[in-house]
Amino acid sequence: MGKNPITIEDVLKNLKVKRTAQREALIRSAYEFAEAAHRGQKRKSGEDYIQHALHTALNIVKMGMGSKTTSAGLLHDVPEDTAVSLEEIEKKFGHEIAFMVDGVTKLGKIKLRGTKEEMYLENLRKMFLAMASDIRVVLIKLADRLHNMETLSALPEDKRKRIALETLEVYAPIANRLGIGEMKGNLEDLAFKHLDRKNYDYVRRVQEEQYEQRKKYLDKAVEELKKELTKEDIKVIDVFGRSKHLYRLFQKLKRHDMDINKIYDLVGIRIIVPDISDCYETLGVVHKKYRPLVGRIKDYISLPKPNGYQSIHTTVFGPEGKILEIQIRTKKMDDEAEFGIAAHWIYSEQQKTLRNLIFGKKNTRIPQDELSWVKQLREWQNELGKDNVEFMEGLKIEFFKNHIFAFTPMGDVIDLPEDATPIDFAYKVHSEIGNRAIGAKADGKMVSLDYKIRNGQVIEIIISRERKNPSRDWLRFVRTSLAKSQIKKSLKKDSFV
Repeated sequence: MGKNPITIEDVLKNLKVKRTAQREALIRSAYEFAEAAHRGQKRKSGEDYIQHALHTALNIVKMGMGSKTTSAGLLHDVPEDTAVSLEEIEKKFGHEIAFMVDGVTKLGKIKLRGTKEEMYLENLRKMFLAMASDIRVVLIKLADRLHNMETLSALPEDKRKRIALETLEVYAPIANRLGIGEMKGNLEDLAFKHLDRKNYDYVRRVQEEQYEQRKKYLDKAVEELKKELTKEDIKVIDVFGRSKHLYRLFQKLKRHDMDINKIYDLVGIRIIVPDISDCYETLGVVHKKYRPLVGRIKDYISLPKPNGYQSIHTTVFGPEGKILEIQIRTKKMDDEAEFGIAAHWIYSEQQKTLRNLIFGKKNTRIPQDELSWVKQLREWQNELGKDNVEFMEGLKIEFFKNHIFAFTPMGDVIDLPEDATPIDFAYKVHSEIGNRAIGAKADGKMVSLDYKIRNGQVIEIIISRERKNPSRDWLRFVRTSLAKSQIKKSLKKDSFV
């Protein structure tokens, strides 16, 4: 069966951007248009088709998106599943909304079949091309996919498995790369349920049992921390307990021989404070109250994750000496951890409103430059042309694997995939530095050019003015597509001289 029926009022009351008469009128108009187009259509779950459009729109507004993206979400299945054409949508709602609807329709035609390797290639290329042209198209697709996963039980088993695998292999990693943590966790859990029901039920049972056991000291820790922070005059927006998503817990259990006692962050506490300075003050208060576990403090505020995630994580010996993870972040960081790139629309709009009040400037469209890798992606795809195999290899390494940060001697941060080498680092800094590299230092010590850089290291590249071209041997060990393409370009150019 489908989820509980919702109305357009449920969508509107969840808007995170300012609810103006103009925005409301646009969303209502899109709803009325979609409702008329889908009238009489039913989903496999038995619910009216318009419910899918409404749930998609609700997921979109919960991410913090505005009226145009929400309207496109309401209309996203109209050209594909009704007699109404895209041209009619463009005539009524304009080019921008029609462009998004068309983008979602094209993505909807991607069906991942065949072997696991074949599943990716051209399909993922299309997904990422859509992301590079307008990130909102992919956000609508993620919102659409989340509701489809929530109603997946209505489909035959073979179709359920295919859609669940597609969700786990493609959609969840993209949500993660866009920094939408809550969406990623929900998609993974829903896919896990259909792909491995036995382990899903086992992990859910373990989590529920453990949560009940740990809830008593979790509640005690929340109260004690609230009291300590009030005593130190630190303003707190919220302090609450949280438990891990099931699929992530399963992955951790597998790494620890399925021993739940080795999982320290099954339950934890999140502390939300107003400003960055409050985060560090709060960390001091937490460590004064509870002894920290050595080596378990992670500062993702000064060194964010590549998808933009920011927070301080610390593991402490809490009440009764029980080990507990505590996350400390601002409200903005918390929104960005949950909604990722979508959260930028909320905060960009707030800043835009402030600028408009001060300078009287007209509204402008929100820039997409918050994620520089989206731009890199566009350039990278242009360079690779239609080589699907090379695209796939690069995609696996650069977008779906863990990333590290390294520093130049001047303190600039360079974002690299795991196992990247000094040559990858050099080409990220500048193509000429890559071409002329003859040696490297990591934290002041000489290392080989195929050395695997560790997170947080300072890398210095030694260059030769005489050297003008890279070595063909470097292609054997470099990890990034940028380094590979620059090396090939230089070697090709040299062969024509």
